[in-house]
Amino acid sequence: MATVYIVYGSTTGNTEWVANQLEAQIKAAGHSVSKAKAADVSADGLCSGKDLVLFGCSTWGEDEIELQEDFIPLFENFSKIGAKGVKTAVFGTGDEDYKFFCGAVDAITDKLNELGSTVVGGKLKINGDPEGAKGDIKTWGDAVIAAI
Repeated sequence: MATVYIVYGSTTGNTEWVANQLEAQIKAAGHSVSKAKAADVSADGLCSGKDLVLFGCSTWGEDEIELQEDFIPLFENFSKIGAKGVKTAVFGTGDEDYKFFCGAVDAITDKLNELGSTVVGGKLKINGDPEGAKGDIKTWGDAVIAAI
């Protein structure tokens, strides 16, 4: 049994919905899962003692990539999360009509790679209402679980 932590930032509830789906899926696979909103966590040692940390964030902004408001302070302190050698995965929601569709997923993934994390499962980017992407979420969740 692996120890998994899901940290997410959600404004409209879409990213939170995805986090809840993934939590249930990973628990059903027999792993220990805890989940927290980005606004409620400290960056200091966030990845310590975890086998896998999932980061979820929606994307905002027309002219540049803007991470979800609550996720920004955590992202600004990512150097403190202790990601080196830890498996991580990144998911997000957004609107494909925007120039930087789910750009937060790319920014977070890039930073985790820079910090020496092993990012697994590829990037999960969901357009619009995530309930229509249940199959994609399950497939991605299965890939992430297989990588634990």
